[in-house]
Amino acid sequence: MHRDSSRDYRFTFGPVQSRFHIDGSIPPLDRLLPALDAPAGRVLLVCDPHTAPIARKIAGELSDVPLVCLEAGEEAKTWASVEAVLRAAYTAGLGRDGVFIGVGGGVPGDLTAFAASVYMRGASLCLVPTTLLAMADAALGGKTGFDFMGVKNFAGTFYPASLVYAPLESLASLPEREWRSGMAELIKTAVLDEDGGMFDRIAALGAQLRGFSAAPYPAFGDELLPILSRAVEIKGRVVEADPQETGGRRALLNLGHTFGHALEAAAGLGRLSHGEAVAWGLVRACELGRALGITAPRRAEAIAALVRAYGYETRAPHPLGGDPALFWRALGGDKKKRGGKCIFIVPADSGAQSVPLDPADAGSAALIQSIISGAYTD
Repeated sequence: MHRDSSRDYRFTFGPVQSRFHIDGSIPPLDRLLPALDAPAGRVLLVCDPHTAPIARKIAGELSDVPLVCLEAGEEAKTWASVEAVLRAAYTAGLGRDGVFIGVGGGVPGDLTAFAASVYMRGASLCLVPTTLLAMADAALGGKTGFDFMGVKNFAGTFYPASLVYAPLESLASLPEREWRSGMAELIKTAVLDEDGGMFDRIAALGAQLRGFSAAPYPAFGDELLPILSRAVEIKGRVVEADPQETGGRRALLNLGHTFGHALEAAAGLGRLSHGEAVAWGLVRACELGRALGITAPRRAEAIAALVRAYGYETRAPHPLGGDPALFWRALGGDKKKRGGKCIFIVPADSGAQSVPLDPADAGSAALIQSIISGAYTD
């Protein structure tokens, strides 16, 4: 672990002041409560079976702190889970001044945040992300939600946490697949980093590690903190400029996600990790950018090479791609559509660019189909 593993960031997301704190160790509740301006009696901890030990460690000697343990995995990202959180908060007697503390990866984090956003029209929210994916992306910026009708995050709100506390200690026990999921979001963010420094760091680290062949956390060592910190800075500043994705700036964070979310749905939610799908979608976005003359071949090849260096599946069609009809249905139901058009984000010379395409248009549909099927060639 980095000798100085503490970083602190302050962001303004619309009317909300949000603090993102990176620290080496899991925080006891008495360290979180002063920052949240709340006594222990107004707190609800939310976790899943994987993060229950961390949640109990946070509670410490305060054994009477209410805790709700949701089922794990994408399959649990449903309204039923949201209802369980709301019921637990009500049973515990939390008022509107209550604090929901979500402990875990993207699924418990998104569910906790959504529940907080609708509980008595809005309770306070703190997130303790315990996976690389959640620290790099899901916990920051205020997107909440749950899956509905087979569409990922179909129902949701914008509700930033007042405090995000990222304990690097929790990463030590992550399985390789969770590291792979998080690293895909870091690679995506590195493509958006216009000065290229983050991309170069991740590329150098990939060459050193040869993907995930070594035990991930010890192997990352001192390199993780600056990469994660840069990801937090980039996403935080993008969201500050466009907190509710109305101006187009925040949409750039969806690089790889339009293809990726559709793949997740077609494969069956939960069969692929979010990061595995995003990595595949990032390569597809490079191909779309090349086809449209936006992404230079050299840049597209460098991005695809980096994705492959970390061992992601990049072939098209994806071996777990499922029913093509499900892919198209998911694409058509994408919540990011505007005016009937799907919004694809493709890499540009630096950063990325938004491209609206209508899947109902014969030419656009043929182009998209050629990319997801593997038939596209320059």
